[in-house]
Amino acid sequence: MKQTAVVIIPTYNERENITTTIEALLAVFKTISDWKMFILVVDDTSPDKTYEVVRQVAAKNKQVHLLLNKKKSGLGGAYLKGMEYAFGTLQADAVFEFDADLSHDPQRIPAFLKQLHEGADMVLGSRYIQGGSIPSNWGAHRKLLSIGGNTLITVVLGNRSIRDWTTGYRALTKDVYLAVEPHLHAEKFTGYTFQIGFLHTAIENGFRVVEVPIHFVDRAYGESKIGPEYITNTLRYIVRVRASSLIKSRFFKFMVVGAIGAAVQLVSLQVLRVVLPEFSLFHLDTYMLASIVSIELAVLSNFILNNTWTFADRKLQVGEYVQKFFQFNMASLGSIGVQLVIAFLGKTLIGLKHLFTVPLIGISVDTGLVFAVVGILVGMAWNFFAYTTFIWKKK
Repeated sequence: MKQTAVVIIPTYNERENITTTIEALLAVFKTISDWKMFILVVDDTSPDKTYEVVRQVAAKNKQVHLLLNKKKSGLGGAYLKGMEYAFGTLQADAVFEFDADLSHDPQRIPAFLKQLHEGADMVLGSRYIQGGSIPSNWGAHRKLLSIGGNTLITVVLGNRSIRDWTTGYRALTKDVYLAVEPHLHAEKFTGYTFQIGFLHTAIENGFRVVEVPIHFVDRAYGESKIGPEYITNTLRYIVRVRASSLIKSRFFKFMVVGAIGAAVQLVSLQVLRVVLPEFSLFHLDTYMLASIVSIELAVLSNFILNNTWTFADRKLQVGEYVQKFFQFNMASLGSIGVQLVIAFLGKTLIGLKHLFTVPLIGISVDTGLVFAVVGILVGMAWNFFAYTTFIWKKK
C-alpha cells in the first residue's frame, strides 16, 4: 500500500507565485510512483486573495487542497494547522514544508522521499552541505543573516551535526509531529523561530534527522517576509534553550554541589573552632583538627548531594555506600594532590612573582594565586572525571 505525503505551502499575498508553484509540484508528482502526493495550501486570508486562485485550481485537481485561516497565524501557526489537517483529514504519513515562491526546487522531493523510505524521521534541504548553495547575488546583509545565523545557532546550541538550522525546505513523519507539536504550542513560537524550535525539539526527542543538498534561489515576485523580529526572537530562543540545557547538565549540578561543599567547609570550620576546646591530639591543635573535620563534612555533603542529585540516574545501592564513600575520599585527595603538584611545579619552574595590585581594595596578585586557581580548576576536572568514571560509572 502506498504511503501518503502532503506538501504544505503557507501563503500570504502569493497570488503571483502560487499557480506556477502548484504546476511545478504537480509535474514532479507525475514522476513519483511509490507515494500518493498531495498539495495543501494554508492561506492566512491574503489581502490579494491568493486563496481564490488556489480554490479554482483545487476545483479542477483532487491533489490540491486549500485550508483558509480566518485570522493570520504566521508561518509557525500556518504550518501547525496544515500539519494537523494533513495528518488528520488527509491521513498523511509524511508532510513537506515548502515555500510558495519556488525558492525550493520541487525536483528535490524524490531525494527527500528516498531518505524517509530509508528510515529518516526528518529530512532537511540543506544549503550548507556539499552540493547545496545559496544565491550568488545575495547581498552581504542577507548572507550575514543566513550564514552567520546558522553559525551562531550551531555554536550556542552546541550541535554541529546539523549544517542548516534555518532551512524552510523539510519533510517529516507523523511520529515527529506528534512528539514535537505539544512543545510548540507550549512555546508559542513566532515567525521563523518556529523552524529552529521545531528542529531542536525533534533532535532532543531522539529522532533521526538527515540533510540533503538543495540549491536555494531567490523569489521571482513579492518580498521576503524576514523581519527584524527574526533576529531578536532567534537570539532569545537559542540563548534561553542553551542556558536551560546547561542548568540541567550534570556538570552544572556538580559545580553547585561543589559550591555547597565549600560553604559547608567554611561554616563548619568557624563553628568547630569555637565549639572544640583547646587541646592537642597527635600534635594537632584545635585549628588543624577543626580543619580536618570540616573538610570531611564537606566531603560527606558532596557525596550525599552528588548521589541524590548530580548522579541521580546512577544512584548507588545502600550496600555500596561504604566502598564508594571511601573511593570518593580518595578521589578528593587526588584533587588536593593535583593542586599541590601544580603549585609546586609553578613555583619551581616559574617562581613566585608579583603581577599587579587590584586598585581600590589593594589586594596583591602574584603567580602563586594563579597557580592556585589553575590547580582548583584542574582539580575540579579530575574530580568530575573520577566521579563519572569510577564512583558513579554508567552501568
